[in-house]
Amino acid sequence: MRAALKLLRGIWHVLVGWVTIYFRFPQLSQQQRDARVQVWAMQLLRIWGIDLEIRGQPVASGPALLVCNHISWLDIVVIHATRHCRFVSKSELRDWPVLGTLATGGGTLYIQRAQRKDAMRMVKDMAQSLRNGDVLGVFPEGTTGDGIGLLPFHANLIQSALEAQAPIQPLALQFVDAATGRISMAARYIDDDTLLASVWSTLNAQSLRAVVNFGPAQLANDRDRRAWSADLQQEVLSLKGKCLKPN
Repeated sequence: MRAALKLLRGIWHVLVGWVTIYFRFPQLSQQQRDARVQVWAMQLLRIWGIDLEIRGQPVASGPALLVCNHISWLDIVVIHATRHCRFVSKSELRDWPVLGTLATGGGTLYIQRAQRKDAMRMVKDMAQSLRNGDVLGVFPEGTTGDGIGLLPFHANLIQSALEAQAPIQPLALQFVDAATGRISMAARYIDDDTLLASVWSTLNAQSLRAVVNFGPAQLANDRDRRAWSADLQQEVLSLKGKCLKPN
C-alpha cells in the first residue's frame, strides 16, 4: 500500500510537471525554468522517500560539462535535484508520451546513436551550448551499469569540451541503503530489467539514499579526448568509492 501510494503521488507530480512545462514555461525565462526543474526533481525524490546527500560542490555556473556514472532511469532526476543541467539523451526519448515533454522542458539535447554523422552534429551542438555558458550532463558509459563497477568511458562527447575550451566536472552517483551504508540495488535498471519493475523496486525500498559526490572541475591541459576520458573515468571511479564512506 505504501509503494502504491508513492506511485500515485509520483504520477500526479509528473502530470503537474507536464502541465507546467506545456503551459507555464513559455512565459518564464531560462533561469526560471531551470530553477523550476530543480525544485520539481527535489520534490519527486521527497515524494518517493529517497534521501539526497550531496558531497563536494557542483559548479555554480557554466560553461561546464558534467560527467557521471550511469545506474538507473532515476539518475537524471537525482542530478537535476543537485543542480540543473542539460542532458544528452537518445532521440527516442523525445517522442515518449509525457516523459518526452518533461525531458525537452528540462533542456535535453537529443542524439541519434545509430548514426555516426549525428554524433558529430551533437558534438558541435554541445560545443556551441557550452560557449553559450550552459552546463551540460553526459553519461560517458553510454548505458546503465550495476552500480558496483564502471563501464569504459566513450570519449566522443568529451570532444565538445575541448572544442569549447570548457572545464569538465566529474561526479559519481551511488544508491545506498541509508540504514547500512551498503550499495542498494533497488533502483538499478540494467539488462532485462523493465522500467516498471525498476520503479516498483525503488518505491518498495525502505531507506534508499542517493549520494552524489562532486569532484573539482578540470581543464584539458593538453590532453586529447581519449587521454582526458581515461583520466575522468579513474576520477569518477574514485569518487564513486568514496560515496560508501562516511562524509
